[in-house]
Amino acid sequence: MQSVFKTAGIHHITAIASSAADNLGFYEGVLGLRLVKQTVNFDDPYTYHLYYGDARSAPGTLLTFFPWENLPRGMPGAGMVTAIAFAVPRTALDFWRQWLRDAGCELKEEERFGEPLLGFTDPHGLPLELVGLASPPATAYWRDGPVPYAHAICGVHSATATLHRLPETEALVVDLMGLAPAGQENNRYRYAAADPQAPGHLWDLVIDPQAPLGRQGGGTVHHIAFRTPDDPTQMAWQARLREAGWGVTEVRDRRYFRSIYFHAPQRLLCEIATDGPGFTVDEAEETLGGSLQLPDALNAMRPEIERRLRPLRPPKSERLTYSQWNPS
Repeated sequence: MQSVFKTAGIHHITAIASSAADNLGFYEGVLGLRLVKQTVNFDDPYTYHLYYGDARSAPGTLLTFFPWENLPRGMPGAGMVTAIAFAVPRTALDFWRQWLRDAGCELKEEERFGEPLLGFTDPHGLPLELVGLASPPATAYWRDGPVPYAHAICGVHSATATLHRLPETEALVVDLMGLAPAGQENNRYRYAAADPQAPGHLWDLVIDPQAPLGRQGGGTVHHIAFRTPDDPTQMAWQARLREAGWGVTEVRDRRYFRSIYFHAPQRLLCEIATDGPGFTVDEAEETLGGSLQLPDALNAMRPEIERRLRPLRPPKSERLTYSQWNPS
């Protein structure tokens, strides 16, 4: 079976949080990611949909959240993405050790495929990693963020999914998505897109037959999206996946990209998202993420939506420290 095309890798990853304000405080204030879009969940318009990325909101740098207020924590497990890794310069790891400890994060250090990494969780329990690279991807630095240029996150490095078995998912990843096997360490299998300098070009599958099934809630990943360059190629993806027996949705317009969705083996929810039109369709690059953006179909509801959404940036006196978000 021949691949329709060779994906450039991860477009974005969407996760679930339990507080929009706390989510913003951590990803902007601690990790130094830029809030590139504040909009709403198109299927649940009284819930934010927050997008973080590099200064230009490039595919491969994007992490998005549905922050359902006061949602109980979920449990990362089999059938979902169980860790999100960001790329940083290898020389920045000393900075990040101290920075994250000062923020109250508990760190786990290891080496994976010859690369050092720091593991930790966000305030709602989402597993995160920083991977130190000798040559990190060239992404756009956000100059207004709290992290100095020399240490800043350089987009997504990889995502890890946990599964009970490998063969069906490997066939999908290699034969249809065009990712190439790139190594194995114990029960971890790595797959790579063609361009090793593109952010988000790696996907790891950890095979654990005994892993409990994941349960969605705060601190878990909702789905992972892979890149397609344009609408015609996305339609080719859709046709080829259906021909191979996968149940694929119709194209859904997400305003900043168009999407199709399908469940990979063992319930893993995947998306194929177009690179365009991009996040500047309703805001200039200089002001990305500065105000609430709604699709035309929801503009008539704006007063009610704004009334029901909690402020993203509460008064400083009410902001929590990481230790208060995530008590030990």
